[in-house]
Amino acid sequence: MLERIEIIQGDITREHVDAIVNAANAALLPGGGVCGAIHRAAGPELAEECRQLGGCAPGDAKITKGYRLSAQYVIHTVGPIWRGGDRGEDDVLSSCYRRTLEIAHEYGIRTLAIPSISTGAYGFPVERACRIALREVAAGLQRYPDIERVRIVCFDEHTYRCYLKAYEELTLM
Repeated sequence: MLERIEIIQGDITREHVDAIVNAANAALLPGGGVCGAIHRAAGPELAEECRQLGGCAPGDAKITKGYRLSAQYVIHTVGPIWRGGDRGEDDVLSSCYRRTLEIAHEYGIRTLAIPSISTGAYGFPVERACRIALREVAAGLQRYPDIERVRIVCFDEHTYRCYLKAYEELTLM
């Protein structure tokens, strides 16, 4: 499974994959960070479709069209807001990745680009989040062999290095 995971530093809105993942807010409306960038790149139609979905609970995910993006779909998932780590944040973050891969499988998505969920404005520590993300993505790829490739797209150098280190640790296990 690990050979089907790729870690890069870049702009998720420019990825040529079947679906990109939006680190969304619970209202699924345009926000800052990755969410805002995806909405700007996709165009106003994305926000209009999101309004019709009635929001999304933390740990869950919903899918929309990709509109002006290269990706056919956007899978929106709402990560946890970091509150110190003792309020179920790890479980909610794990659920984000599980639900994302489940939806990808349901829609026949073969290639997927995922950002580092909850590590921006929501404050989840990157070092902790990347281990959860990689563990869940690897497990999801085992469950869904039809998903050919998951690209983790890191916005900055620090996040990218953390994911590389966690990936290396995972391959040594």
